[in-house]
Amino acid sequence: MRLALAAILLASGALAGIVDDVRAAIAANDLAGADRQVQAYRQSLGVTAELAAAVGWEARGALAAKKLDLAAKYADDARQMTLPNLRGPRIDREKWLYAIGTSIEVQAQVMAARGESADAVQFLRGELKTYTGTSQQERIQKNINLLSLEGKPAPALETAVWFGPQPPSLASLRGKAVLLFFWAHWCPDCKATVPIIAGLMKKYGPRGLTLIGPTEYYGYVANGMDAPPAVEKPYIEQIRRQFYAPLADMPAPLSNANFARYGASSTPTLVLVNRKGIVIWYHPGAATEPELSAQIERALK
Repeated sequence: MRLALAAILLASGALAGIVDDVRAAIAANDLAGADRQVQAYRQSLGVTAELAAAVGWEARGALAAKKLDLAAKYADDARQMTLPNLRGPRIDREKWLYAIGTSIEVQAQVMAARGESADAVQFLRGELKTYTGTSQQERIQKNINLLSLEGKPAPALETAVWFGPQPPSLASLRGKAVLLFFWAHWCPDCKATVPIIAGLMKKYGPRGLTLIGPTEYYGYVANGMDAPPAVEKPYIEQIRRQFYAPLADMPAPLSNANFARYGASSTPTLVLVNRKGIVIWYHPGAATEPELSAQIERALK
């Protein structure tokens, strides 16, 4: 289910409590207060997946505050809590994998902030080998791409299964700029991005911008109910017709391989490819209309 499962765990309360408290303290720039809550929780309940996730958030907070040594320490603490617990039923492993993913992400970003981007990419590639096939595969690839994808040829898309018009290959689109809009059927930010992209396509489509909207299977449908591909696929099409109607002409290849290749663990993920087939912008998360418009202008040059 990729990171969507972590979101479900958070929403259900499986990773809530101390995580919410720590996030609130970090939002208030109170790292010391967050640490006091973590220590009190640990003394009371011991090491749990919830605690490891909270320590991961401490690492993210320290990184945002540019306290690199502290961020690295918290990332290592989360890792040491997590590694002995990556076994047992899948749902239990997922609770711990969320923390290890945060640990890996922060450690790589600390290295990059120290001017060690090449070492960070090497570290991430090693972690990718370890966690390929888990919910953290896309997240690790995302961090590799953040450090290394821009300026490189856009990876090919798998297009054997799709919604809407048949997707062209990226190779066939040389001479045009391409916006890749990675979306998920469960993603509210993706739906909110639709009118922005629709407006931009009216403006830039005539100037040579092509839109492709990859999506993937997540293993569930409405209300988080498990679903095999044969059930999930028509559900995705239903969502596409209901919420993505302004982008009805958008080819939408359906492939988990595309999300793994582009590290689209965050949805939406937006990627712009210039007329020469080179990635000029890799952006996990939503973007504003002015931000996206400025990047499209760059891609069209």
